Amino acid sequence: MRVLVACEFSGIVREAFARRGHDAVSCDLLDTEMPGRHHRGDVRGILHDGWDLMVAHPPCTHLAVSGARWFARKRLERAEALDFVQELMDAPIPRIAIENPVSIISSNIRKPDQIIQPWQFGHGETKATCLWLKGLPKLKPTDVVHGREPRVHHAPPSPDRWKARSRTFAGIAEAMAEQWGRPAPVLGTVLACTFGTSRLDGSARQS
Repeated sequence: MRVLVACEFSGIVREAFARRGHDAVSCDLLDTEMPGRHHRGDVRGILHDGWDLMVAHPPCTHLAVSGARWFARKRLERAEALDFVQELMDAPIPRIAIENPVSIISSNIRKPDQIIQPWQFGHGETKATCLWLKGLPKLKPTDVVHGREPRVHHAPPSPDRWKARSRTFAGIAEAMAEQWGRPAPVLGTVLACTFGTSRLDGSARQS
């Protein structure tokens, strides 16, 4: 299966799929941190390249509700970020997962299909992660563990703090690859709803 992991520099999700024999490629404006197949550049340039599945991690800087106090100053950046998310959702790919923290995607496009936590996948931490799904089932927890420490939120300020916050937990990446990497017939009909056709505010989406 041809898998595109959009907006990923870490290579964590890409390699989880690659280990299971998939033709997995990550894409980001940055180089990959982990050896593997990686396209450096704007992912919009390769969305039409015949992918079977896309897992996308659009930058949350202008989307996350944790930055709500700055929203009034960032109207243009917010609009551009939402347009980018909508373009990912509209990509001609049969199975798509969009991953982001709790964000304004919910109020401006549509609510997520699922919210997961690292402690459901072997990591004793909290970090609410929303999933917007098309043609994919909800992720099933694989290893519920003790521990509810918001480690990434308590990390001290540093130039690379945003990188640490954006890396996918390995347990979640493994669950994505194991559960979503099956052939389409195996997935059956237990699939999440498809993405909506327009913004909740009625504005036209980017073509």
